[in-house]
Amino acid sequence: MKGKVCVFGSFNLDVVAGMTRFPLPGESLIAQHSMMGPGGKGANQATAALRAGARVHYIGKVGNDDFGTFARRHLEKTGFDAITLFTCKEKPTGNALIYVAGNDAENMISVYPGANLTVSAAEVTRCQPTVAAADILLVQLENNLSAITRMIDNARAANTFVILNPAPFQKISDRLLAKVDLLTPNSTEATLLTGVTITDISCAQRAAERLHRKGARQVIITLGTAGALLSTETQQLRIPLFPATPQDTTGAGDAFNGALAARLAAGESLEQAALFAAAFASVCVERAGAAHSMPSYAEALSRLHAHPECQPNLLAEDVKA
Repeated sequence: MKGKVCVFGSFNLDVVAGMTRFPLPGESLIAQHSMMGPGGKGANQATAALRAGARVHYIGKVGNDDFGTFARRHLEKTGFDAITLFTCKEKPTGNALIYVAGNDAENMISVYPGANLTVSAAEVTRCQPTVAAADILLVQLENNLSAITRMIDNARAANTFVILNPAPFQKISDRLLAKVDLLTPNSTEATLLTGVTITDISCAQRAAERLHRKGARQVIITLGTAGALLSTETQQLRIPLFPATPQDTTGAGDAFNGALAARLAAGESLEQAALFAAAFASVCVERAGAAHSMPSYAEALSRLHAHPECQPNLLAEDVKA
């Protein structure tokens, strides 16, 4: 079964440099390689959802420039069910500068949002039928918060399930958190949202409990090499890390969120969807380039079946008690 996922989010042009290590302040280093291609958390997560088996409608905004022309051409050939791409005359298409370094392929990213921060109330209103027709609305924080909030309000009015990936971090109210069905921060974002410094799974549990008190009903905190914590108001599960040989971790979070949305839209339980998303992300990090690295549903399913020992572990029961 293919569910419908509506992704509202950013499109950026990514410039990626592969380094032996990150440069120090004021230092110039020769890159081992570089590449330019499509990116942005919204477009990346939409691509991941598509590859993970969903029918996807992507909503974004670009500038009236060469990068915007590139975005349209790229998105039109990606295979989405539908695309709504608004154009801004005043701001350029968003772009990101990315360093990938070291044996663990960690990354540092600088983003200029550009047109992504100019989505108007009228443009959000035009998307109401799309949001109402979807099983899942997936949003991030790389657009202006006013538009994100309106989009979430439209989803709630239509009884569409809302996933918020709070990346890159910006301050959001508890009132907005309470409108979200599923919150998916990484450890850094969860720390910034709660004030709990996350160094291990027990810290993540405390952060998740604080997010519940703020109004978030269901939370998945991704923890890098420690896997992920799935937390509801009644139980907490540890989602395992699937074995992988990382080449580029840039798209890992986007891969996880897109695949998670796709499998929830297909009717899988949150636990099943999170486990598939972890397998999907583990395949993604073995390839270079966020948008180009998204695996197929079959590839992720093969990774899932290749490691039957990778199963969620119950960490706490009856948390409310």
